[in-house]
Amino acid sequence: MLPEISLNILDISQNSISAKATQIKIMVWVNTFKQQIKVQIKDNGTGMDAETVKRVTDPFILQGLPGKSDSELPFFKQEAECTGGSFSISSVSGQGTDIQAIFCTDHIDCMPLGNLNETVYSLIVMHPDIEFYYGYQVNEAEFHLDTKEMREMLGDIPLNTPEISSFIRDYLEENESDINRMQNYPG
Repeated sequence: MLPEISLNILDISQNSISAKATQIKIMVWVNTFKQQIKVQIKDNGTGMDAETVKRVTDPFILQGLPGKSDSELPFFKQEAECTGGSFSISSVSGQGTDIQAIFCTDHIDCMPLGNLNETVYSLIVMHPDIEFYYGYQVNEAEFHLDTKEMREMLGDIPLNTPEISSFIRDYLEENESDINRMQNYPG
């Protein structure tokens, strides 16, 4: 099991990349009033048929699925549900997968959020040709980073060039810090 929510996001996103996704949307909502963290990872990869979706969260079944042997998905589901939260997965073969989990942060077994900035930064820099949309929200304050928009502004300059990757890291850190400070969220 992975010890942080951010590392689970990294694992699921890597599964999306293995499933030939060209677009990955990562959304994280923190609601301090409801004491919840909601995570959504949605992709346009190869998806799964209905039978596979039914079995995908079984850790013993996954070992027999191509490209899924190292997935932490069953444990991500278990971690969300053991906090009193929920987990859902929907997928259509040839169209992609949508995974959502809610964690109740007031539960003693809730994993820490971890370093989302490094997770998103690593995904973008290691996979500069994939379109990533990342949204982070604490209560009513939010920001997003959209690599498609960045590419439109940058033209042919790759996102993993040192100057651009440094900007991405700074942008993520500054915006998360500002939102956490505005909402009195320790992060």
